[in-house]
Amino acid sequence: MLTGKQRRHLRALAHPLHPLVHVGKGGIDDGLVAAVNQALTDHELIKVKVGEAAGVDRHEAAEAIAEKTSSAVAQVLGHTIVLYRPHPESPQITLPKAAANPAAEIAAGVPPDDDGDDDDDSAGA
Repeated sequence: MLTGKQRRHLRALAHPLHPLVHVGKGGIDDGLVAAVNQALTDHELIKVKVGEAAGVDRHEAAEAIAEKTSSAVAQVLGHTIVLYRPHPESPQITLPKAAANPAAEIAAGVPPDDDGDDDDDSAGA
């Protein structure tokens, strides 16, 4: 499960990326899951675009794809999903360390994850 700090880091890294996989009218099928798996293996951090004709809710699609690919949802914004899964052998993205004590972070002046976006930062994959 990703912390708020890790999600912010991944969102920043994903900002310039373009969607590599598109969910179309076929919905979430085996071919789409295979494409997402391959993209995550190649890139670790990807964007997935949920088309209007997909017929699935974007948040439900994000959770379903993340579950089937053993990845984590970093963001759902509009019809775009950001997914992260570290490479099994040689990860290229280094995540910020999760705090052992969130109260210590607050005492140290690190603000809580109140970034104003519409994603639920407490839910993880």
